[in-house]
Amino acid sequence: MSTALPLFRPFPAVIRSLTFAFGLIVPLAAFAELSNDSLLGPGLRSRPAYDGSASQRIELVPVVRYFGQPWFARSTQGVLEGGVRIEFAPGLHAGAQLAYEPGRKTSESDFLNSRNVSGINRGASVGMHLEWDHKFGPMPITLLTRARQHTDSDRGAQVDLRLSAGVYRSGRVAAGVFTQATWANAKSAGSFYGITPQQSAVTGLPAFRAGSGWLFESFGLLWSVDLSRDWIVVGSMESRRLHGDAARSPLAERASNYYASAGIAYHF
Repeated sequence: MSTALPLFRPFPAVIRSLTFAFGLIVPLAAFAELSNDSLLGPGLRSRPAYDGSASQRIELVPVVRYFGQPWFARSTQGVLEGGVRIEFAPGLHAGAQLAYEPGRKTSESDFLNSRNVSGINRGASVGMHLEWDHKFGPMPITLLTRARQHTDSDRGAQVDLRLSAGVYRSGRVAAGVFTQATWANAKSAGSFYGITPQQSAVTGLPAFRAGSGWLFESFGLLWSVDLSRDWIVVGSMESRRLHGDAARSPLAERASNYYASAGIAYHF
């Protein structure tokens, strides 16, 4: 008889001079979201050039997840991050993190390339988070709220609210679901989706001012298959939809995008 049980796992982080290294460690979406197991291995991810793009890209990414005392590093909660966290009560953690923030490459998008829209450099953010882990019967859940301020003040800040739940376990196969909502302030939304009059003159796109508000929502599926006691195959699929000014921006070719990832990892 199938029961819901914990499942997945992923990986690491560190600032400026390490930002390039961060770019080589792009998050593998949401592995191991409901487990504290340490993992290390390679993976592949399919993603849009940027949220709102019609161009899709495939990249090689690592699968890493580590929880120590008090240090942690992970990519399991939608962001590649690392830092410190402390357990204040059973299942309740608070912490501070340094996170990788992706940029936007003009060369990855046919739309941006054809209109000479400038790219956005990769970077990092600093912030704090509060996380609650609990079990309702055999079903594990994780509720996370996280605030992130980009180290480049012009890139602004974002707040995430994420809920994950393990829903299936049978033999070596496990699955879970997650949903996330992200809010962005005016600087954050404007840096990716705004178009200044100067940029409008170069690109031919209408000037557009993106204000603060709900940036996107996402829903996804997590899965894992135990190959042996030491090795596991993990993956995720995610549907993400832009909202507000981000969805209305001339830079958004579409409101919805899809992510998919798979990898193999070693328990350490």
